[in-house]
Amino acid sequence: MNRLEWIFEAFLWRSRLVVLAAVIASLASALAMFYTATVDAWYMIIHLGAYADPSLAEAARTQMRGSTIAHVVGILDGYLLATVLLIFSLGLYELFISKIDEAEQSEMASKVLVIHNLDDLKARLGKVVLMILIVKFFEHALGMKFTSPLDMLYFAGGIALIGLALYLSHSAEHKPAKTLPSPNHGN
Repeated sequence: MNRLEWIFEAFLWRSRLVVLAAVIASLASALAMFYTATVDAWYMIIHLGAYADPSLAEAARTQMRGSTIAHVVGILDGYLLATVLLIFSLGLYELFISKIDEAEQSEMASKVLVIHNLDDLKARLGKVVLMILIVKFFEHALGMKFTSPLDMLYFAGGIALIGLALYLSHSAEHKPAKTLPSPNHGN
């Protein structure tokens, strides 16, 4: 029975390597999103040459400005999604496969990319997802038509909720660690 248990436990431990499929797929997806967002940014920059044309009517310039802002928001959204995928890929690798030695030695990586447990991964992904949601809200706000004062109130409420979400996410990050009372505290 001892040999059978050892074989099963060895198989069980090595089964974690199946996570490599998710790591590789997430990394490939991140690279694809970085590429897509970069190409979008390049084409947007190329098309901005027409914005400086003095013969361009003011209405067309205003429309072009709005379109450019919408493109920038879309590009930002793409980069944020790529970042989520990259953090997810690195986090899965560190949690299930092996520590990334180069990241462990880097001062910058410890702030962003070194993942020690599932809570670290959740926290890092949560912050980037929150930023994606804020960008999506901004993207929708660009196309919003205010037809009544209630629309403006809803918009202000949305902004207030975003501010609250940012405040809560940052306050949780800077919360002092709880200290346990000393066992001799009552003596």
